[in-house]
Amino acid sequence: MNIRPHTEQGSTENALLTPFEAGAPVDGARVRLARAENPKLRERDLAQRLGISEAEFLAAGGSGPVTRLDIRFEDIFNGLKTVGEVMSLVRNESAVHEKIGPFEKFLPGRQAALVLGEQIDQRIFPSHFVYGFAVEKADGTSVRHSLQFFDKYGDAVMKIHARAATDMEAWAKLVASLKSADQPEGLSERLASAPAHVRPTADLTKERELRERWKAINDPHQFFGMLRELEMDRLNALHLAGEELAWELEGGTVAAMLKLAAQEQIPIMCFIGSRGCIQIHHGAVHEIKEMGPWINIMDPTFHMHLRQDHITEVWAVRKGADHGHVTSIEAYDAAGQLIVQFFGVRTEGQAERDDWRELVENLPRIRSVEVA
Repeated sequence: MNIRPHTEQGSTENALLTPFEAGAPVDGARVRLARAENPKLRERDLAQRLGISEAEFLAAGGSGPVTRLDIRFEDIFNGLKTVGEVMSLVRNESAVHEKIGPFEKFLPGRQAALVLGEQIDQRIFPSHFVYGFAVEKADGTSVRHSLQFFDKYGDAVMKIHARAATDMEAWAKLVASLKSADQPEGLSERLASAPAHVRPTADLTKERELRERWKAINDPHQFFGMLRELEMDRLNALHLAGEELAWELEGGTVAAMLKLAAQEQIPIMCFIGSRGCIQIHHGAVHEIKEMGPWINIMDPTFHMHLRQDHITEVWAVRKGADHGHVTSIEAYDAAGQLIVQFFGVRTEGQAERDDWRELVENLPRIRSVEVA
């Protein structure tokens, strides 16, 4: 088994953070002691220093008492509708997406499910929800409650945090209804790390077919099927498409776009995903703050945190729609993985907003071309 690698060597100053040996059982007492000795480290970061996944860290009691949950989607999401306001968090290695509000409509599906609502809007991929926990974390004299779900590698796919306005009686009822019969400490075996993404070499023989099929798209959702049928990497497709369909933007354009969208109050859509969930924000953004490498949106019901130093390429992309075309901005990391995607808010059947299109088409390009 490909066990999670040691991500950081321990120091003589803090032997508790020496990573667990590959394949060795996770010692819950040691995890809890490491937590107590490092109270300011985030769970995810502390787990990485210990050489284990975040799911293994939680299961060992690293954040306090946990209740193992059964993964029953309709019960989970219909139950969440009863608890009122929460904060839903979805992240990847480079970006965090937080939405505050109630869960509303849930549409189940075996391959993909939907959560629809004014604040919380998600595309869920059930096969990646493998472990679930209700977590109670002490915070001074209070206790912070959350539901946390992880994939087979122990990486978080979604976290739901209770807030002051959450109905905690309904929350407790939901946790009790999902509680697994088996409540062991720790997981039964060490988890393998997720395989690293390797961007394949672009197949230049498919360039002509790619462009022909791309130009025939009349619904942006057809893009994914096109890539799958062509067996083509997404970023390679952008490089091969030609500048009438996709063009590369200069570094720093994501921050510039956000500041301009906030200044002009152009409503945007922001997509950030884990393996198991894509969470979407719709609407104007207001409070844009840069802190070190991070660009942050800090609005009342939407928070985004994006590591700008993880962005290697930024692209503007056009796809056909039911009315003309739509334009997105996509940011990729050094491995060629999509970090975040932005669109202008658009109602199906209506044309893309002129102000959004103008904003994107006037961002500085790596290669300057005339816009049709």
